[in-house]
Amino acid sequence: MFDLSGKVAIVTGGSRGIGRAAAEALAGQGARVVVGYATQEAAASEVVAGILAKGGAAESLHLNVTDAAAAENAIAETAKRLGRLDILVASAGIAIDGLLLRLKEEDLDSTLTVNLKGSIVCAKAAIKAMMKNRWGRVILLSSVVGEMGNAGQVAYAASKAGLLGVAKTLAREYASRGITVNAVTPGFVATDMTANLSEEQQKAMLSAVPLGRVAAPAEIAAAIVYLASEEAGYITGHALRVNGGMYM
Repeated sequence: MFDLSGKVAIVTGGSRGIGRAAAEALAGQGARVVVGYATQEAAASEVVAGILAKGGAAESLHLNVTDAAAAENAIAETAKRLGRLDILVASAGIAIDGLLLRLKEEDLDSTLTVNLKGSIVCAKAAIKAMMKNRWGRVILLSSVVGEMGNAGQVAYAASKAGLLGVAKTLAREYASRGITVNAVTPGFVATDMTANLSEEQQKAMLSAVPLGRVAAPAEIAAAIVYLASEEAGYITGHALRVNGGMYM
C-alpha cells in the first residue's frame, strides 16, 4: 500500500521541517526524491545522504521559489532529465508575524511571494510536466491558520488561505488530465518555525489542541504520502487536516 516505486517527486523547502520529513517519507515508499532548497545547501545534502544511506534514491536541487523564471526552469529541466515528474510537494514557506497595524509592506510582500506565488509557480511548472504522462499529484502545504485565522499572523494566514483556493481551482482545471491537487493543513508541528515561538505562545497553542501535544513532522509527511499515492486517486480539491483537533 502507498507504493511509490518508479515515481519522481520534487519537494520544495525539502531541507528542513515538514519538507524534510516529506522527502524522507516519499523516498521510504520508493519514490526518487529531488530535495529542493533555496539557501540551505548543506542541510539539503544531509537529507539526500540520509535517504541514500537507507537505499533510497535522492538528489538535491537549488530551487528558490521567489525567482519565478528560475524555479520554473529548474523544475522543467529536472523533469526532462529524469524522464518524468509525478509528485510535487510545495512545502517552501516563511512566517513573518505581526499585528496588521505593525505589518511592514515588505514583510507582507515576502510572505505572499514565498508561500503563495512560489507555490503557484512551482505547480505550474510541475503540471506542465505531469500532463505528458496524464498522471500527477500536487500537494500544497497550507496551515490550520489558513482555515481558522490567528491574531498576529495576517500575512501568513492570507498566504495559507490562498493556497486552499489554488488547490480547489487547479483540481478542477486538471482533473481531466489525471492530475489531483490537494492541500494539507497542519496544526502545531515541532519545526524550526514553531521553535521560535515563546514559551507562553507555545502553551497557548497547545491549550487549543484537543490531543494535547505537538505533532511530529513525520505525522504530516504520512498524510502527504497518502495524497501522493495511487490509493488517493479519487481525492482532489481537498484540504486534509492534520491538526490534532485544533480546528474541526
